[in-house]
Amino acid sequence: MIGIIGAMGVEIKRLSAAIEGKKTVTISGIEYHSGRLCGKEVVTAACGIGKVAAAVCAQTMILKFKPELIINTGVAGSLSPELGVGDIAIAEFSVQHDMDTSPIGDPVGFISGINLVKIPSSERVTRLLEQSIRMLGGVKSLKGTVASGDQFINCFDRKKFIVETFGAVACDMECASIAQVCYINGMDFGAVRAISDSADDDSHVDYARFLETAAENASEAVKHFLELH
Repeated sequence: MIGIIGAMGVEIKRLSAAIEGKKTVTISGIEYHSGRLCGKEVVTAACGIGKVAAAVCAQTMILKFKPELIINTGVAGSLSPELGVGDIAIAEFSVQHDMDTSPIGDPVGFISGINLVKIPSSERVTRLLEQSIRMLGGVKSLKGTVASGDQFINCFDRKKFIVETFGAVACDMECASIAQVCYINGMDFGAVRAISDSADDDSHVDYARFLETAAENASEAVKHFLELH
């Protein structure tokens, strides 16, 4: 079984709607839909916005459904001039840009317990995700670090800080927390985030305008991943 997590319904609805023989269970207010998609056993969930909601969903999915890997799909803000609206960032690493215990001597972003700043995605899953995006045709992708935090980035100064500190190519609010849960459970993880905005002073306008299109691109990439896996 393959687990697929998006934050909002719009990020996961196309995948959940296409599941054959769908069964739904609600745990802690989150709906988990299981069945077959593209010939594979899957479970999907819209976890809710933010790192805590994403972590609760991922851990519950692991304990309840025991997937072999988890894919995070959805939208993100671009931190790279190479990624425009509708393009896709592939998380080679994930960081939590709002994690900061540097006053006691840790690097910014250091996660106690796993003692990492950058959490690696599965190389195997990442390669398949790269292939799946090429199958879309006409959609540009960039592999790199995705930075997550409990903030909607709408400020050039904060965007600059994240880029300079972590070298990130995209930002969201869930990816790195799901990556952390997978890491501590020894589970393969990968993420595709389609660009909805530029994480700048106009990001709130672009996000509302391009959310649906970006989410569709990410969902189609996940479908191709299932076909390849």
